[in-house]
Amino acid sequence: MNRNNVESLVTGLLARDTLSLARVISWAENRDPRIGEILRRVYPDTGRAYRVGVTGPPGGGKSTLIARLALLLKAHGERVAVVAVDPSSPFSGGALLGDRFRMTELSEDPEIFIRSMATRGSLGGLAAATEEVLDLLDAAGFTWILVETVGVGQIELDIANATDTVAVVLVPESGDAIQAMKAGLMEIGDLFVVNKADRDGAERLCVELDAMLDLRPGRDDWRPRVLKAAAVRGEGTEDLAEAMETHRRHLTETGILEERRRGTLKHRLLAEARQALLRRVEREDGEGLETLLDRVARREITPHDAARELVDLLGRGPSGAPAPR
Repeated sequence: MNRNNVESLVTGLLARDTLSLARVISWAENRDPRIGEILRRVYPDTGRAYRVGVTGPPGGGKSTLIARLALLLKAHGERVAVVAVDPSSPFSGGALLGDRFRMTELSEDPEIFIRSMATRGSLGGLAAATEEVLDLLDAAGFTWILVETVGVGQIELDIANATDTVAVVLVPESGDAIQAMKAGLMEIGDLFVVNKADRDGAERLCVELDAMLDLRPGRDDWRPRVLKAAAVRGEGTEDLAEAMETHRRHLTETGILEERRRGTLKHRLLAEARQALLRRVEREDGEGLETLLDRVARREITPHDAARELVDLLGRGPSGAPAPR
């Protein structure tokens, strides 16, 4: 198989060939122009995988919990993929923490696909190409996709716009309940997991979380559950898997899943449109942009109004006629 050929890679991806999948994911990460054609070809085969985001402050044991969860789901006959989004190296641009380092059990299991992705400067706790990668995994026939974010605190909120269920992992130490509230994690979590629950303070944290959730505005007619786990010992994983399935069933039966996914697509479409517009602005080197810059520098027009004029200018195209679609 020619793994530089779009046709061959599409065929391999849909046939669940791991090497083809790995190659197209690399194209997505590297913004290879060929990835657009791949996505166009496989997008009709997406929408079947259930996507779960796992987030929370660093040091909560998210990787260990995900490893246990992936193995449990596989034992129940599911095809599982894991995407671990890591901070970028300032030198190489690659992930600082590799999947084989953090999830040894999974990296040695040929039936579970795992991929580390670097944020490469992207805010929101997710790499810019993450949603495209999730589509590729979906098209490749995985039934559950687990996404772990970088765990950097207050920029984890994009996970709610990329997945169906969000699990927030906290630990008894360091006032995690307050940190979660500050970071906005209390607003996005569908499930809360107190990991390392064999340590002192776990019961108190559960009580605090329950009290905070009582004050949280309703979201999708779902009252988040607070669960306890000790992932290193393999405790609590089955409870988490059961809670995830319960939440999935709730969303499906109430029609909220379709509604939530439509909202996700809207968020993604607008984000893509913003990026496309920014790329056009960065490429624009004509008199229009320079004239606007001069007017802003002379204080004749505000940056806000200049930006609106620039958008209008790009929309009209170079001849003054509407730009081609």
